[in-house]
Amino acid sequence: MSDRTTVPDAKDAEGAIAEAAKAYSNWGRWGEDDVLGTLNFLDAEKRREGAALVRDGVSFSLSQRFDMDGPQKGWRRRTNPVHTMLDTGTDAALGNQGFPHGIGGADDVIAMPLQCSTQWDGLGHIFDHGKAWNGRAAEKVVTSDGDLVTGIEHMAPHVAGRGVLLDAGLVVGEDGELPDGFAITEEHLVATAEAHGVTVGRGDLVLVRTGRLARARREGWGEYAGGASPGLSFTTAGWLHRSEIAGIATDTWGFEVRPNEFDHAFQPLHQVAIPNMGLLIGEMWDLDALADHCAADGRYEFWLTAAPLPITGAVGSPVNPIAVK
Repeated sequence: MSDRTTVPDAKDAEGAIAEAAKAYSNWGRWGEDDVLGTLNFLDAEKRREGAALVRDGVSFSLSQRFDMDGPQKGWRRRTNPVHTMLDTGTDAALGNQGFPHGIGGADDVIAMPLQCSTQWDGLGHIFDHGKAWNGRAAEKVVTSDGDLVTGIEHMAPHVAGRGVLLDAGLVVGEDGELPDGFAITEEHLVATAEAHGVTVGRGDLVLVRTGRLARARREGWGEYAGGASPGLSFTTAGWLHRSEIAGIATDTWGFEVRPNEFDHAFQPLHQVAIPNMGLLIGEMWDLDALADHCAADGRYEFWLTAAPLPITGAVGSPVNPIAVK
């Protein structure tokens, strides 16, 4: 299979984005007050379907660590988490805490950008020509007080259901990995699903493994955060829309292929998928252990719960996704 895909016109990012935004818009689909986007596809029936997939009770955390050894290098002022102890065992042993009858304790605090490691993009994260999700004016949605309309707290009860792993690194790549700059097309996604014997459809939470995180762990972070990477092709926008999935996440920093497929563009698939489609997108998920287990038992569907932290007004959130098989 080709490691690149032909976009409509590599020199016309503006035109291609506008065409896709119009064709795949979900504005008004769930009413003018909607704050959930494609999570509306994940209903009670879909959750029951997902829960019924638990057979062995084996669980996997799909989160990277949150520490100073993460991939961030300061782009857009994103840093790795800074973890600071407020009280320690030393304080307790020295009697500095002022508690009675010998009790002591430890407390800590963490400071970090909400999208510095495994995370969800909220619906207020990306705008298209000044418009936020559902056609709202961006300046009225996200202000210095946060996302006043589609804050990620609204999604907190909803992100749990049938998870599907598409290990494109295994099926399409070599030695379980795709090279940087590899554009994963609809054909690749369909072929991967067929190879796994799994279907993808309405309300599913889809996880796409490229092997990029595995390579970063082997070779060092390098340009993992913001550099070249395999990822979804811009041309998958139609598949993302037609499949009516609730959300999608990858093991890469930026979800879509980098460099992007246009001569002059920055994250064009984001520009279509989030503000126009209302699609929930996750990035920097750790899918390797789950992928190994799926390959071993031949089952690529599972119960997945991945609630964002209900941080009022946030446009993204750290998450510790749990897959249970």
